[in-house]
Amino acid sequence: MILCCGEALIDMLPRETAAGKPAFAPYPGGAVFNTAIALGRLGEQAGFFSGLSTDLFGQMLDKALTASGVDAGLARRSPRPTTLAFVTLTDGHAQYAFYDENTAGRMLSPDDLPDLPESVEALFFGGISLVGDPCGAAYEALMLREAGARVTMLDPNIRPGFITAEPRYRARIAAMLGAADIVKVSDEDLAWIGATIEDLLAGGARLVCLTEGAKGVRAFWPGGESFVAAQRVEVVDTVGAGDTFNAGLLAGLARAGLLSKAGLAGLSAEALAPALELGVAAAAITVSRAGANPPWEHEL
Repeated sequence: MILCCGEALIDMLPRETAAGKPAFAPYPGGAVFNTAIALGRLGEQAGFFSGLSTDLFGQMLDKALTASGVDAGLARRSPRPTTLAFVTLTDGHAQYAFYDENTAGRMLSPDDLPDLPESVEALFFGGISLVGDPCGAAYEALMLREAGARVTMLDPNIRPGFITAEPRYRARIAAMLGAADIVKVSDEDLAWIGATIEDLLAGGARLVCLTEGAKGVRAFWPGGESFVAAQRVEVVDTVGAGDTFNAGLLAGLARAGLLSKAGLAGLSAEALAPALELGVAAAAITVSRAGANPPWEHEL
């Protein structure tokens, strides 16, 4: 199982009623949640760990996970409310108003960490769940606890506008980067972190993927690198593109027998190509339709 650890929330998207009145409609979302959904739809054994509410929005999240074949049995459930993100559009640019204080996701603590079954072979972390506390501390503790025995992947997906305690967040990201076997970053992430690809490899990463939007993705490992071009599609929006790439990469590594400490230690361009291509192909379908709607395996 690939266990995705991080946020699940409800995006409240702007819509209109039948009478033409402004309204908001709820949609399940969250970067790590999207990656779990994409993994399940690709046919992988996928799990999800987060703080999930038992309220009506939490039930929506649960149903969406189940519908995509994701096991949320390890999630910590509580009656606290679900995180809501109200989205408004100005000249096509999204602005967010988050309601996250004392929510089920935000209040996940290191004391809530589960004992993982042997079936969990890899863990994925990232997103805005690493910014706030106590949940950020919980995910950091889980990754550092498990990194010695299982493959770990980090997509920091830095959002400077969400960061309120920068020194603490920088320390957390540095610690998690130092423990990660696989890292996915953008140029913007690297600039904020103040690191290079070489720095990440020297810090212990076995595989670093640099996404370049419409160009494609570059992969780097000790002693090698490769490039896979993005597929040409008519882009509707890019919501969930990176999350879907993460799922495709992990699924491809698992199918190739590379999602292990030993497998990642022996990477080659030829062995890695199918995983990168799966990530790129899955992301291309996601950007070709509205919202974070990852493809099912039969669509590829």
